[in-house]
Amino acid sequence: MMRRRDFMAAAAGAGIGAASGGGSARAAETSKGKAVLKLSCQEGVMAGRDLKEKLDNLEELGFAALEPHGGGLPQRVDKYKQALEGRNVKISAICAGFQGCIIGVDPDDRAKAMRTMKEILTAAGQLGSTGMIIVPAFNRAKALPHKEARVLLTGFDRWDRRKTHDPKPLLVELGEFAAQAGTRVVLEPLNRDECYFMRTLADAASMCKDVSSPGMAMMGDFWHMTWEETCDMGAFLTGGDYLHHVHMASRRTRRIPTTDGDADNYVVGFKGLKAIGYQDYVSLECGGPKDQGERKKVLANCVKLLKEQWEKA
Repeated sequence: MMRRRDFMAAAAGAGIGAASGGGSARAAETSKGKAVLKLSCQEGVMAGRDLKEKLDNLEELGFAALEPHGGGLPQRVDKYKQALEGRNVKISAICAGFQGCIIGVDPDDRAKAMRTMKEILTAAGQLGSTGMIIVPAFNRAKALPHKEARVLLTGFDRWDRRKTHDPKPLLVELGEFAAQAGTRVVLEPLNRDECYFMRTLADAASMCKDVSSPGMAMMGDFWHMTWEETCDMGAFLTGGDYLHHVHMASRRTRRIPTTDGDADNYVVGFKGLKAIGYQDYVSLECGGPKDQGERKKVLANCVKLLKEQWEKA
């Protein structure tokens, strides 16, 4: 019997031509040119004892970018600029690092989130980053109910009914700030074990649509998508022009891809990225061997696997 995920993948593959001819997928309505696979890696995932060695390994293994953590980033901008000087490696996204909760019950918690996010966004812009990744709330956070949170973030309590009075919706304010800083806010959907709010790419894309700002974007993470999406390709099509970052991990154990055998299959998702002309980074966010030499070998195998699957897609 065909599983639901497999059926949806087959249906998406069969229907992409129709979508490209004027179907409902926003992604198919615009053309960005031919998609590219630009691999990135989080700083804590890349093999190496220090930043220089990590950057050396990134270049040697064929990665295009580094994804730093956002904690304390404003104090590390000069360090990264100096380390990247003369290299082909760029900065991809900045992974969170802010304090507080943007949809927290406590107004002071929300204010702390806004303040520290703006600090990181300023640094992200200085580094030419794709954007700062944010998760509005994890399950452990004392956060507002779903509808109230959406109104606070976007101003809409229904698709045709937007709040017009002050204060400005938080994502509108953040999106404007990010655009002025030369970067973006990047919403990341997570699986239900980690968050109750914004679990699918469609949900993140709908918030980007509501905010309607060049400084507002979203991403997909293959690990979370394994649990929440019926079809990787369909999810990326839904993200469309709003999609500006992708995370990867092995689909059973959340380690470096190649770890989980046949489950490490990203071809259907890559088909979706190709269909929307994806131009941004695909970045590793995962665990790996503690031994740095062994980690480097696994990363090399991962690059080989992902390039092969990209060609196959």
